[in-house]
Amino acid sequence: QVQLVESGGGSVQAGGSLRLSCAASGGTFSRYSMGWFRQAPGKERDFVAAISWRSGSTYYADSVKGRFTISRDNAKNTVYLEMNSLKPEDTAVYYCAADSAYSVSSSRMSYDYWGQGTQVTVSS
Repeated sequence: QVQLVESGGGSVQAGGSLRLSCAASGGTFSRYSMGWFRQAPGKERDFVAAISWRSGSTYYADSVKGRFTISRDNAKNTVYLEMNSLKPEDTAVYYCAADSAYSVSSSRMSYDYWGQGTQVTVSS
């Protein structure tokens, strides 16, 4: 059983930056692909970014490509999401998730474990 705890959310003005962290415990972190998803009020939970456990390759939703960067530190059992040039439409609860499958996925159905989420609010 893997536990995930997100931190780093908050309120920021448009154009600003935030760095989210997700600390994992209870499993072999280096064997999980990690993803970030977000959910705005009244909307579905959408894929944001993922990083493969095998290759370290990264994948992004088109809406965040060039602005967000996902990274991981296996020694610290932590995955990060660096968010720059934030826009009001980035406002959402951000969730990290762990996927034990061989291939990294952008589908939330593939992920086995989820954190509780952290709120990000971007004002114009």
